[in-house]
Formats: sequence, structure tokens, C-alpha cells
Amino acid sequence: MSPGGPERRARALRRALRHHSYLYYVRNQPEISDERFDEMFRELKALETSHAELVTPDSPTQRVGAEPLDAFETIEHTAPMLSLDSSADVEPLERFDERMRKALGDDIAYVVEPKLDGASIELVYESGRLSRAVTRGDGVRGEGVTENIRTIQSVPLRLRTADREAPPLLALRAEVIMRVGDFEALNARLLKSDRPPFANPRNAAAGSLRQLDPRITAARPLDIYVYDILAIDGRPPATQRATLEALREWGLPVNERCRPSADVGEILAFQAEIEEGRDDLEYEIDGIVIKLDDIAARDEVGETSHHPRWAFAFKFPPRKEVTRLLHIFPSVGRTGVVTPIAFMRPVELGGVTVSRANLHNREEVARKDIREGDRVRVQRAGDVIPQVLERIEEPGRERAEPWVMPAECPSCGALLEPRGPYTFCPNLFACPAQLAGRIQHLGSRHALDIEGLGEETANLLVRQGVIGRVPELFELEAAKLMELEGFAEKSATNLVTAIAEARTTELARFIYGLGIPEIGVTVARELASHFLSFEAFREAAAAGKEAPAGEAAAAGEEAPAGEGAPAGEALQEVDGIGPLMAEQISAFLARPEVSAVVDELRACVEPVPPPRAGDTLAGLRIVLTGGLESMSRSEAGKKLEALGAKVTSSVSRQTSYVVAGENPGRKLERAQTLGVEILDEAGLLKLLSDGPGALSPFEDVPAPDEAPEPGAAGDASEPDAP
Repeated sequence: MSPGGPERRARALRRALRHHSYLYYVRNQPEISDERFDEMFRELKALETSHAELVTPDSPTQRVGAEPLDAFETIEHTAPMLSLDSSADVEPLERFDERMRKALGDDIAYVVEPKLDGASIELVYESGRLSRAVTRGDGVRGEGVTENIRTIQSVPLRLRTADREAPPLLALRAEVIMRVGDFEALNARLLKSDRPPFANPRNAAAGSLRQLDPRITAARPLDIYVYDILAIDGRPPATQRATLEALREWGLPVNERCRPSADVGEILAFQAEIEEGRDDLEYEIDGIVIKLDDIAARDEVGETSHHPRWAFAFKFPPRKEVTRLLHIFPSVGRTGVVTPIAFMRPVELGGVTVSRANLHNREEVARKDIREGDRVRVQRAGDVIPQVLERIEEPGRERAEPWVMPAECPSCGALLEPRGPYTFCPNLFACPAQLAGRIQHLGSRHALDIEGLGEETANLLVRQGVIGRVPELFELEAAKLMELEGFAEKSATNLVTAIAEARTTELARFIYGLGIPEIGVTVARELASHFLSFEAFREAAAAGKEAPAGEAAAAGEEAPAGEGAPAGEALQEVDGIGPLMAEQISAFLARPEVSAVVDELRACVEPVPPPRAGDTLAGLRIVLTGGLESMSRSEAGKKLEALGAKVTSSVSRQTSYVVAGENPGRKLERAQTLGVEILDEAGLLKLLSDGPGALSPFEDVPAPDEAPEPGAAGDASEPDAP
């Protein structure tokens, strides 16, 4: 070749391979044979092998090139990956539609899409190149699986820019799937090599995605569909339909069965059509997703900490099968609730073998009159959780005696206590089942994240008497662990090391790990952000007069009056915590046995408060709307919160400022209607650098063409209303 020949040829081959991948995976219109594609790929591979300087990170040949990892890195998402509000009943769907029309008027449009049953993933492209991929995790942070995602042929390593320029930053939400035919072929190979098969395509996709060795992932037939923009630097598409078309133009695979819909009638027709052909699809779905088409309108209705208010998942009715209930066993959980569990003859439901189901509580068992030996109909609620739906009459067959909850705890022998329909073991930390559950919870991923401390290990440590109290976890020695079945020198050393590393942790993780009633991951973060130290949180929970305790509390009697407000009232200053929730948190922490364990744990663990640059914006409630040039909205929100501000999704009279960027949407209109002070991007930067004292209102934001009638967009004084 002439000088420059190999470089020119490599560039041409890379361009051609990307183009034909786009035609194959996105447009479904291949122009060349698979053999010709493979021939070009081999030629490029040979060129890069003989000229190492020609290799680029986004070359089609570089999909599998990384060494196996020791562990996945935890990475925070560019924007939260929320769950969806969902139901299989029509009434909640109709209420969703009514809320949208009450908030936005009748002139609205939806886009309906199949609800893919796979593994949710965030893809981040910087300057058009794939920079990272992160599993959904807890919605705020997940595991970095970039090298594994690079092995999926339908994922472009570089965005196509022939029809649309790539933005500097583009964060996308997608679903990794395994097609049914590929799943069956994979299971056949596993069985042939005497390895256990996967239960269903979703598990196969998720399991393949979390392989530490990318070469294993590359050998699995994974595919992907992209369906949402999480964050973008620059102007976002105005509608969901425009979003899907933009994704296609960038060379990203988009599901072909998305369509517009005007009302509930059209939504139900689409659901019926797609459910009828569900078994003929080449991939698994478990319902449809309804989204507001107008992106600006989504800002108007906002979101909760759990799900966006502008979208709804309409699930298919659960699949049902019939089996025999063999035994009902009372199981003691971490919080002391004793739950009846049904053990059944194994039955397959939607590709998953089910042999046990939660019967919830003793009153539910009595209401359904379910007994051992009965023939029962079971289903997977939402295609996920097994449940016993009903018993089936068998005329002439003698039935067992009605099942009753035992009087004593099956784990520790303590007398059980009925509380409403539920039954509790009061032996909070001395009950082996509760102790093992609390140890497992303390070491879980959202708490201290102690690798190797799962359910099996926690149960083993308690069963063998190695741990008799939760704080004794931090006294474990490798030599003692090596005496237990399943532990060798390396695994014992690794667990002890992981426990030692957990002695310093985030404050939110420590609070969550204590297993306090009503405190989940989100509330723990809010508490950490608000109080900044565990001692301040604990004092707030105990502030005021003593809360009712023991039998007096159960009877609703008040304890002797003292000075100050009811215990836990200071907790209600935290978003999401109401009076009942605060009372339960305070009552739990006030129990002597809890207080003693917390004191011991606090001596073992140092909770680190969330990073704060200062408190210059403390007390401010700020809403961001529209695109920013200097940073993404997510970055702006983090900077504001680091200075003490509260960033919210809805405009109310309590809002301090609305930051209006490019294409701000209806939040700007609401702010103008309520008289909330509006800042442009320059005002935001001044607020971040100099505080609120340096600001003046931004008066150049154009007024809306037509101000909404009072109440037309919902009650603006209610920040959580759509």
C-alpha cells in the first residue's frame, strides 16, 4: 500500500462496518450479506493487528478487549433511573389519565410502548462515543458494566452523525434483553455441558450482564433497545416521538412497536393487540408503558422520589397455574413479623419454576380458607412475585384442619404477639431469625455493603453461635471463620477485610443499615442530608416529651407530660416524613435494647456525612427547568444541594427560585403565575458563587402567550400534586 494507505483503508472499513450495523440493527434493512460483513471485519482486524497505531477505542474490533475485573465499580447515574407506577387493572390507568387531563387539559397525547422484560441500563455517550454503561442498581447508582455492554453488537460504540449531530453529553435509558430463541439455544448449550440453565430470558440477560469477565458476556446472545433520554447537554427533542426518531438517527436500536395514542380507549386497544400476539414475539414483555408525549408537559406534572407522574405501566394479567399446597410454615423475618409461607409442588409460571409463596398473614390464610393438602391456583403477581390466588374445590376429598399461627416463635420460642392481622416476635435482637436478618441487612448493598455477607453466611454465623449480637460482627476473626463449613483461608480473610473497610461508611448507609421501621434508602438519604450527623438525627428522634411506651402506647394512652413537643416532631422537617412515620422511628430508637445495640454499633462504625460545600443556600427550595449550557440539570442540582438547597420537581408558593434555561416548559408559566422569582443561567451561576444576596430577578423571560386559568393546571400550592 502507498503511504497512508493502511490508515485510509482502516477508516473506510470502520465507516462501512458502522453503516451496515446501523442498517442491520436499527433500520432492519441490511444491504450486504453476513459473509461480506464478516469479511470486512476480518480485514479491519488484520490491519489493526499489523498496525497497532491504527486501533481506536470505538473500532468495531474493540468490543472484547478488556481483562476480567475483580469487582464492578459503583457509579452514580447522570440522572435518577426511577421505577414506574403500575397496575394490571383498568381503574388505576383511568385515574392516571384523569390526573394528566386535570393537570394539563384535554389536549394531550401519549406514546405507548411495549414494557420490555430485561435488565435496565444507563448508556452515557460523551462527544458521540460510548463512555460508560451502568446498571440501574437502586435508581441513583449502579454497577459499571461498560466493557460488558461494549460486547453487545447492537450497541454503537460511536453515535451516527449523518442525520443529527451528537451532543457533548447524552445519557440514555435502555433495556438489555435476550431473545427467546437465543435463550433456548443458550440453555441447550448449558445443559449439554452439565451446567444449570437459566430460569427465563430476563435472568439470563441480567446474569450475563454482570459477568466480571467480558469474554463470557460476549459469548451470550444479548441485544438492547433504547427508549429514553435521561440527560442531554443541548436542546432535547420536544416529544417522545421525536426522541425515538432522534435515537434512531444516532444509530441506536429502538423498538418498532411504539405508537401514539390519544386516550384510554386507544391504549386498551393497543394493550389487547400486543397481549394477543405476546407469545409470538421474539422477546419477553410483561405489559405496556404509557408516556406523555410532550416533554415540557412532563416537567409540569413532575415526579415523586419513586416514579415519574407522567408515565404508567399497564401490566398484563398475571399468568396462573394449578398445584398442590404441601405445607404452611411460619417464617420469622428481620423485623419480627411472622409470615405464613406456602410450600407447594413445583409448578412453572411464565418460564419460572415456583415452589413457595408468601401467604401474608394469618387473617389472609383464614379468609381464603387455605389448608395444607389443598389444590390451589397460583400466579405471579406482575409476572414476578408468586402468590396463592385461591383454593380449588375437590368434592369428596377430606381436608386438613384449618391452619393456625403457633403461639410461640418457631425460631426462639418467645410468645408471639398479634398486632392487627399480623403476628410479631417481640424478641427483637435475641431471636436467631431476626438477628440473622438484621446482620444481613446491615451488610447489604444499600447499607454497609459488606461483600460476602449474604443470607447464607448470616444464617451460618448465627446458627453456629459465632455471633450472638449484631455488634459482634465487627469482632470476627479469620481463624474463627475458617472453622465453619464453606470458609477457606481466602474467603475468611476477604470477609474480615470487607467488614474492616465498612467501619467507615456514608451516614445514609449507616442509618439505613440499622433497619429502623419506615426508613428505606431514600428516607435515609434525606435524613443524612438534613441532619449531617447521626447524633443530630438521634437527638431529633428523641426531642420533646417521652413518647407513649409499652402497653400505654398500644392502648393509645399518653405518657406523663413533659416539656417540649411530641417525640420525633423535629423529624417532620425532613421531606417525606409525617407524624406517624416520625412517631414509629422515635419509638423504635427509644427502646432500651435498640439503644444499647445502636451505641455499640456507633462505637464500631464511623458514619461520614454527605459532602457539603457550605450552607449558603440552606432553606432555599429551587426548581430547575429547561436546558443549561454550562452544565447539565443533574450537575446543577448536585451543586445546589451541596450548598444546602433543596431541589424539587414541582413549583409551589414555597419555591424560592425557578431556574429557567432553554425551552423551560410550563414550570416557568406556573412560577410567573405564582410570582416565584425566576433566574436565568447567569443568575444560577451567581447564586452558586455568591449566594442569594447577590441576585436580582431575571425579567427577560418572555411571558406565556396565554396564562392558565386559576386551577387549570392543578393546585399550585400543593408541590406533590400533578
